[in-house]
Amino acid sequence: MANRTEYGLVAYVYTDDLARGLRVSEALESGMVGLNRALVSDPAAPFGGVKQSGIGREGGHDGLLEYLETKYIAVQW
Repeated sequence: MANRTEYGLVAYVYTDDLARGLRVSEALESGMVGLNRALVSDPAAPFGGVKQSGIGREGGHDGLLEYLETKYIAVQW
């Protein structure tokens, strides 16, 4: 259900089961995922979405690796 949208900038997952949260985070068609935290932005992390939520990544080393499908998962455990 979460992937049935044309947008994919950011998604959020809250769980007590870290392994399950990481599996769900990997399955989400989103450029960034907040896992047990609301703030996913970080100056060292790439920023950008997938689908209709952007044209690629900006910032850091990942801006140069635009041809890969990178996913940032922010975890507070």
